[in-house]
Amino acid sequence: MKIVRIETFLVPPRWLFCRVETDEGLVGWGEPVVEGRAEVVRAAVDVLAEHLLGQDPLRIEDHWQVMTKGGFYRGGPVLSSAVAGLDQALWDIAGKAYEAPVHALLGGPVRDRVRVYAWVGGDDPSRIREEVTAQVEAGFTAVKMNAAGRTPPMTTPAQTAGVVARVAAAREALGPDRDVAVDFHGRFTVAGARRVLGELGPLHPLFVEEPLLPEHGHALPALVAASPVPIATGERLYGRAEFLPALAAGIAVAQPDLSHAGGISEVHRIASLADVYGAQLAPHCPLGPIALAASLQVAFATPNFLIQEQSRGIHYNKDADLLSYLVDTEPFRFEAGHARRTTAPGLGVTVDEAAVRAADRTGHSWRNPVWRHPDGSFAEW
Repeated sequence: MKIVRIETFLVPPRWLFCRVETDEGLVGWGEPVVEGRAEVVRAAVDVLAEHLLGQDPLRIEDHWQVMTKGGFYRGGPVLSSAVAGLDQALWDIAGKAYEAPVHALLGGPVRDRVRVYAWVGGDDPSRIREEVTAQVEAGFTAVKMNAAGRTPPMTTPAQTAGVVARVAAAREALGPDRDVAVDFHGRFTVAGARRVLGELGPLHPLFVEEPLLPEHGHALPALVAASPVPIATGERLYGRAEFLPALAAGIAVAQPDLSHAGGISEVHRIASLADVYGAQLAPHCPLGPIALAASLQVAFATPNFLIQEQSRGIHYNKDADLLSYLVDTEPFRFEAGHARRTTAPGLGVTVDEAAVRAADRTGHSWRNPVWRHPDGSFAEW
């Protein structure tokens, strides 16, 4: 079996899909994207395709090694994301070739269902209690929310109180038996994060996500030691080597993204590394259906898995959503806040190719906002 064609599709709201076709008619799908830089990743996929065309798709590990190490300059979000989507597609083909779900090829399932959480609120939620209540009524047992919008280097008493009040409103709606995770989105400085984390402890968040920018990872050990709340990070870390210092710092939850961190192959290895440090896996995934399908396959086969992000109802999805490009939406019908394990081969989803090709004709040029502080200086988004 040989790879004969590799295509990419720029589809709304902000995604990039890739399609890998073999001479035996098997097709695999992946989702290689850096949000806001999808066109750049598309070009990287085209370059990597030069290696894959004419090759046996089942030599997944060898292809991963060549795609990540065959160039003298390595790493970074663009290359890692291009590799990630192609890696997903190769695993999809392998599952179809062996007539087995990917989780079976990763060693078999360790659970029958995967807990997922829903997003609520935006950067400055005013109706957080109502939004959380709606998700509870929909059956979810966990939600995630942003801690704050534009955040100064040092929060004022009112700003700190605002963060705490929003999380408290979520906690009140959830009760003591459900969970809220809080995303700092790298918007806080080290000092600002220490200040707010101390106030959130009594509200018992499941975790606080990305309290610091990845370039401030050297400050993680002290922050973890001082925090009463479990710390999670990893959506902007792209391989085992980058996760190692964070895990050694004592983070509780590793959050690699299946579309950024080298795909199924590397995230499976990151999960094993996290297990050595007693950390749990909670893959980042505010993306599309292929990325989520790949994430779930890893989750079913990972002992130290905690919870899965998913994008249904997320505020980024304006022109399309998680279900827009699927023939059958059953794999993403969540019951009591969980996704059921599927036995379908490959990634377990059937992509609506006609819808994808039609969407690509329109494409998108999504860019993340650029924020500024009141004095005109740049602010982290």
